[in-house]
Amino acid sequence: MKDWQVFVVTALLGWVGNGASCLAQTPSGWLIHDLDRPQPRLVQPAPQKLPVPPPTGAVVLFDGTNLARWRASDGGPAGWVVRDGYMESVPESGYLHSADGFGDVQLHLEWAAPNPPQGKSQQRGNSGVFLMGKYEVQVLDSFQNNTYPDGQAAAIYGQYPPLVNACLPPGEWQAYDIVFRRPRFDQHGVLRTPARLTVVHNGVLVHDARELWGPTSWLKNFPYEPHPDRLPLALQDHGNPVRYRNIWLRELRETLADRPKQTVARPYHRVAVEHLERLAGNYILDDVQPLTVTQKDGQIWVQPEGRQRLELIPASETEFFLRSTAGKIMFRLDQQQHPLALTLHLGGRTYEARRVD
Repeated sequence: MKDWQVFVVTALLGWVGNGASCLAQTPSGWLIHDLDRPQPRLVQPAPQKLPVPPPTGAVVLFDGTNLARWRASDGGPAGWVVRDGYMESVPESGYLHSADGFGDVQLHLEWAAPNPPQGKSQQRGNSGVFLMGKYEVQVLDSFQNNTYPDGQAAAIYGQYPPLVNACLPPGEWQAYDIVFRRPRFDQHGVLRTPARLTVVHNGVLVHDARELWGPTSWLKNFPYEPHPDRLPLALQDHGNPVRYRNIWLRELRETLADRPKQTVARPYHRVAVEHLERLAGNYILDDVQPLTVTQKDGQIWVQPEGRQRLELIPASETEFFLRSTAGKIMFRLDQQQHPLALTLHLGGRTYEARRVD
């Protein structure tokens, strides 16, 4: 942050501290960069055995020898320097971007702030790790160096401070272990699930599946905008010679909940309200569990006693699917189309229920 930026931040924060009420709070409940926000308590990390070797199958982005897997912001050669097994940010060289894009990852990296330290607050050992180039975990020398809590080391920048301050002295190698789940958007670009970050700093948990409200930013609260599923990582040049080494990641499989293989298309059959009224009534499941079928305004539900009511989607006069669950119900009717029983198929099992009224 430049001197004029520091001045602007100080002025804005001072104005907020003097009772400005026209600024809306963020989803965290705090204003961005609020100096009145509680500082994370200090925790002394246990000694670590660094560097941590990558596991089998990991993608090694930096092994201490070269920047072959990194690019400058314009796509040209990376402008940082490599020496003695680490890379170092060169002032005015710009951000470093991974040559490849990634989505969900487990990321490990090690960093060290300059020693002896220079400057204070955001001027001291400032850099950052940007997942997908948009979602920053702050790098800062926060050892005996106060700043706004959502901008200290291991903060999700501008959104959430770390649970604790686990920072080591400048010059010592520190480790971030980050689990990142990217945001999901539907086919129309509407946000389905937000990005989530879990961060361990020097062996200490500092964020636990924290949901982000949008891309991280200085002073502003930006909403999500749809973007590709894979984007490059970025390391920030903030004018301080911060060092990095031993950067590797594991790409995480997306769960079916995150990305279904295909959209489930179920047939829909229009059923007369009079027929649904006949199906509605009391049943007993496996001669033990009461089960109620109800209908209203052309919709029909099934509800085991003491359980949540589940909506049914008609596929025929006698076959109904559960709306959000992989299951179905088959009604058995007599010659007058009155229900005698139903069969519930759910979770690989079959349950029988007879009509009792």
